[in-house]
Amino acid sequence: MADQEETEATSETADAPATEATAPLPPVLERLRERVGEALLATSDYRGDLCATIAREVAMETFTWLRDDESFDMLADLTAVDYLGREPRFEMVYHLVSIDTSSRIRIKIPLSQEDVKIPTLCELWQGANWLEREAYDMYGIEFTGHPDLTRIYLYEEFEGHPLRKDYPKEKRQPLIGPGAIVRSEEVG
Repeated sequence: MADQEETEATSETADAPATEATAPLPPVLERLRERVGEALLATSDYRGDLCATIAREVAMETFTWLRDDESFDMLADLTAVDYLGREPRFEMVYHLVSIDTSSRIRIKIPLSQEDVKIPTLCELWQGANWLEREAYDMYGIEFTGHPDLTRIYLYEEFEGHPLRKDYPKEKRQPLIGPGAIVRSEEVG
């Protein structure tokens, strides 16, 4: 019993990429590795949660393949993570679900601070529209090809992106609303 507990503990201690020295990759991650090669930066199946980190250059190819060939037909969520002080600073995180098999996979894509652009997924999943607008509004991630990349929570005059870790919490924003803006033709 103690040996079994020790084995379980050591196999689940880190969220590290699977390697040849550890367990073989789950089938979908193995097929992804065969498909994108070196663009697959890391994998994990920690506690059964499938996760792959891929290069931005293969994003559309990967998402199209996951939807069409692997039956991940639902984009459940997407968000960004800000790792201030690390390069690449940002990471896009996508959660996909297969309705048929009840499988889930998380896809991560690192983005540098100097280039926070990534292709939109609106062509693959219509629900990506508002999710991408939220990531744009809160983190400043730009989705190329998005049909309406405008703020979704904050007003257009808002300066900055409040979920970035370097956003100054005491920052004062421009006032908006009735009486807040005085037009030059109203003065005098």
